[in-house]
Amino acid sequence: MAKKSKSVGSAILPTNSDDELHRKAEKIAAEKKIFATECNLPLSEEDTRRMLHELQVHQIELEMQNDELRRMEAALDASQNRYFDLYELAPVGYCTLDEEGLIRQANLTATTLLGVYRNELLNKPISRFIFKEDGDIYYHFRKKFLASGKQHSCELRMIRQNDAPFWVQMTAVSALDADSAPIVRLVLNDITERKISEETLKLAASVFTHAGEGIMITDPAGSIIEVNRAFSRITGYSRHDVLGQNPRILSSGHHNEEFFATMWSAIIGKGYWHGEIWNQHKNGEEYVAMLTITAVKDDQGNIQHFAALFSDITQEKEHEIELERAAQYDALTGLPNRVLLSDRLHQGMAQALRHGLYLAVAYLDLDGFKEINDSYGHKAGDQLLIALSKSMQQTLREGDTIARLGGDEFVVVLQDLPSIDVSIPMITRLLDAASAQVHIEEKILQISASLGVTFYPQSEEVDADILLRQADQAMYAAKMSGKNQYQFFNTREEDELLDRHKQIERISRGLSSGEFMLFYQPKVNIHTGRVIGAEALIRWQHPEKGLLVPSEFLPVIEEHPLAVELGEWVIDRALSQIEEWHNRGLDIVLSVNIGARQLKERDFVERLQVILALHPEVETSSLELEVRETSTLEDLKRTTKIIKACRELGIMFVLDDFGTGYSSLTYLQQLPVVQIKINQDFGQEMIDNHDDLAVLTGIIGLADALRIDVLAEGIESVAHGELLMQLGCELAQGYAIARPLPAEEFPEWFVAWRPDPAWRDLLPVNRDDLPLLFAGVEHRAWTEKVEAFLRGEQEAPTQQDMHQCRFGIWLDTEGRGQYEVQPVFGEIEQLHMQVHAHVAQLLELYGRGEKKKAIAGIEKLHVLRDSLLKQLKVLSHEQSRISCEEPPEKTQQ
Repeated sequence: MAKKSKSVGSAILPTNSDDELHRKAEKIAAEKKIFATECNLPLSEEDTRRMLHELQVHQIELEMQNDELRRMEAALDASQNRYFDLYELAPVGYCTLDEEGLIRQANLTATTLLGVYRNELLNKPISRFIFKEDGDIYYHFRKKFLASGKQHSCELRMIRQNDAPFWVQMTAVSALDADSAPIVRLVLNDITERKISEETLKLAASVFTHAGEGIMITDPAGSIIEVNRAFSRITGYSRHDVLGQNPRILSSGHHNEEFFATMWSAIIGKGYWHGEIWNQHKNGEEYVAMLTITAVKDDQGNIQHFAALFSDITQEKEHEIELERAAQYDALTGLPNRVLLSDRLHQGMAQALRHGLYLAVAYLDLDGFKEINDSYGHKAGDQLLIALSKSMQQTLREGDTIARLGGDEFVVVLQDLPSIDVSIPMITRLLDAASAQVHIEEKILQISASLGVTFYPQSEEVDADILLRQADQAMYAAKMSGKNQYQFFNTREEDELLDRHKQIERISRGLSSGEFMLFYQPKVNIHTGRVIGAEALIRWQHPEKGLLVPSEFLPVIEEHPLAVELGEWVIDRALSQIEEWHNRGLDIVLSVNIGARQLKERDFVERLQVILALHPEVETSSLELEVRETSTLEDLKRTTKIIKACRELGIMFVLDDFGTGYSSLTYLQQLPVVQIKINQDFGQEMIDNHDDLAVLTGIIGLADALRIDVLAEGIESVAHGELLMQLGCELAQGYAIARPLPAEEFPEWFVAWRPDPAWRDLLPVNRDDLPLLFAGVEHRAWTEKVEAFLRGEQEAPTQQDMHQCRFGIWLDTEGRGQYEVQPVFGEIEQLHMQVHAHVAQLLELYGRGEKKKAIAGIEKLHVLRDSLLKQLKVLSHEQSRISCEEPPEKTQQ
């Protein structure tokens, strides 16, 4: 049986310790003292010395025993420290498990790995600390170990309290405890760092293998030691083909020695190079690569390898070239566009200065191209542009440039001209090329061009923009001079341009200063006397020049953004006036003119809505917008869309100056307008001009067929109104009704106005009686020509026979056949004879040189003319009355 021991400090000591010896010595001495006392024996000196000696000897023995004990204790401490270092502080975790897998003992490393105190581990199952997803690994590990009883290992993840899982290598060994019970010794080795390194290596290997970019590794001498799959895919070379080879096998020959010298200088100096390089595929095809070469160095800075990473960017490069071409070249013709033109023009100007030569800038605009588009369609127009572009390009020299700015506008830059005169043959060839016949779909198309030219250098410093502007101005001068020609730029036109800029600036200041105002010209029904509205007309109260009408300032800003600003001001002011008049009980519709520049604004409708929102009290139906026919023709489809959008807002459109463009039934059918206004030139001239009257009649008939109201402008006399009434047009506007009025005068006029009595009783003539109106106009025109001749203003009328003049022919044919039964017809014949007889006398006086007498006789001519016209009016009125009294059946016949 083992000898029992007890713990003293950190040592394990036997029972005969120094304390026990001391107790024995003390006991002996005490016993002796007691014995002597009890026996009443005095101690002799010798006995005393002997006893002290014995005690000293005994003390020495005790000290010797204590030294031995201390040596034994030090040895035991050292042994325990070694045990602590080897077991508790071991680099791996140790756990002892019983047969059920419960932890019976664990070292300090194990508790640190698992992040718990020792008492939290003891008697807990080890499975509790296995990562859930690796539970199956531990299960099979334990099963295999228990089945074999031999040492077994596995790798799995365990969980550290309040931390992420970590990897361990778990090793199990069978053992017996002190009572010979089977136990399991577990060794837990933390392999997390190794696992991370392995994963990193796997990832790096995977990236290297599966990277989309080609990777090539060389040694310091430049020999290839490794490539990836993408390398083979891009270059066509297998790994076996290139190992040990130099990368120059990929060279395309595109780059010179200087290129590679610069590349290697960057690699050695900076440690890397990045750029584009042309390489050659194994099959000989060339491709563009985006390449990065990096020098891989060790800790001492010595180059160990070169790593090249590259990708095939051939498609991207081609796309880049396409984008660059799209940015610099016209998509339709393939000519340089404005961007590339600017670059070449700047280069040409610099070259002209450097070599002491001239440069010419020619601005070319095709004549009549719009009519080609309108007549044959945009496809034919595009084909014509392509053909003419090629034709003009062929006339140029190498180094010259022709660019398309858009539409039918081109700019040509002629370089290296020793003198200005040298450019003339080139310019002439350009004009000839622009007017060449072009065959398109079995049609022969031919137009011409107007061309303006300016030169560089000039006496004063100019830039590229000024040159283009000068050439543009010269081109417009060629247009104004009859087209199909060229004009050189001159400073007078430049002065006019500068003056225009000053005028625009002054108009802008006037708008900001409140110098503009609106006048209002009434629009009425001359038969009923009803005022149907008014047109808002802008006026400029100029501080120095007084009141200016639109023709004195609007043309200056016609194509300038200021035209839009001024137009929107007019709309806003008109809405304010409507609101003011409505509050005073004057209910009236105002119409506002919309300029071509304003109508072209992409957000026209949106901007109009913003202005309307500023006047919520005004009904949108109180505002009408007038747009010129010529403006709508520029983009009929877009204008139609705008008009429809405005109608949804409640705003109607009026077509102004109708008859000045290319009016047609189809054109009017497409435009959803509620009224057309006949250009005032027709209204003013119809009374004396047979052709204008014919146009006016046609317009009224066209509008009537489409059920569109028609209003005549420029009515300046009662006679104008009478003729309009007879043609069936009751709506009018002009000085015979009222001049444009200031806002404060309009209400008073509105209340007082009455139509002329001559207009009230007139009825529209029957269509069959229209020649009667034309006859009167023709007679008036003939007498005016006679008067003009007598006053020396024009040649004599070609026809003087009363039966051969246009009125005489009508009188003898249609007039006699239709109106001879009317009593007044005979009076008309007599008056016609008297007119011709009197004219014959006047011409005879004129022929004899008696011009004053001839001119004096003009007054009688007027009397006879007016008498004849009065009788024609009576005849017309009588016919209108008869037509109204005829029964419907006869009228329908």
